[in-house]
Order: sequence, then C-alpha cells, then structure tokens
Amino acid sequence: MKYVFTGKNMNLTDAVKEKTQQKLSRIEKLFSESTEAHVTFSSVKNLYKTEISIQLHKRILRAEVSDYDIGVCLDSLVDILEKQTVKYKTRLRERRRRKQATHEEINFISEPEADAGENDAKIIRTKRFALKPMDAQEAVMEMDLLGHNFYVFRNSQNDEVNVVYRRNDGEYGLIEPLY
Repeated sequence: MKYVFTGKNMNLTDAVKEKTQQKLSRIEKLFSESTEAHVTFSSVKNLYKTEISIQLHKRILRAEVSDYDIGVCLDSLVDILEKQTVKYKTRLRERRRRKQATHEEINFISEPEADAGENDAKIIRTKRFALKPMDAQEAVMEMDLLGHNFYVFRNSQNDEVNVVYRRNDGEYGLIEPLY
C-alpha cells in the first residue's frame, strides 16, 4: 500500500508517519500494493483529527476520528476501515456466488430480478418536491430554516440541480453534478 500524508496546522514527523504505517499494516493485506491511502492529520489546540481515505475500484473507504492522542485516533481508524473493507469484500463475494448459482440453475435471468437481491438497503419512503431556482446562499438559508443537513435546489446561475450540505466542521459544502 502506498501512503500520501498531509498535515494541517501541524508538522508531520517521521515518527508519526512510521507509527501510522505500523498501525495500518494490520489491514494492508486486504488491499493490493498499488492502493493509495490518503492520510490527513490536523490539529486544533490539543485535539487531533485524523482522516484516512482509500480509493478502491468503484468505492471510497473513508474514516475520520478526533481525539487528544494520535495513537488512539489511529487505532480507531484501523478498526473502522477493517470493518468497512470486510463488509465490502463480503458483499462482492456474495454477489459473485449469487450470480454463479443463478446462472447454473436458470438459463434466463431478467435484469430487474437480479438487481433486486443485490441491494441490502431498503427504501421506506419516497419524497417528491418542486425545485425552486435559487443561488447557493439562499439554499443554505432554506436548509438552516428547515433544520436539515442538506438541501436540494435548482441553481439559478446554471439551471442545474445542486445540493448544499452541512459539513462535520460546521461549514457548508456544495455538490454540483458533472455530465
């Protein structure tokens, strides 16, 4: 596994980098050698925030932990990433096994039936609403008035559907689609 280290508001020493690689060696066997792990450390007063992002084929595994000790952050991150990786790889294995079993038993499979069993998420409610044209600042204000963490709107500047959301650090983000 390859590592890309970034430090915000702090200097990263070789000891911190080595300790990170040592802790992550526990889950290295789950990834290929060409996989990149982006590790970001930031410090605000005495609180350390550690974030790791690992790009897989079509997925991004991401974990973020804040604590007063970097070692505790790294241990928690490794636990989170290990659970995410095992869950992802188990799903892939089950999909492959399900596809092989259905192809052996049945010659013809319709697409909707094959996709229905693969998704573990169950949608229990569908919500429809009209998209009002507005700018991002208005959307943030609407989101705050509603008390939501995100808000979908039609951007009046480019006439595309956008999403504003509240980040964990209290700031706001804007999602714009690429076509």
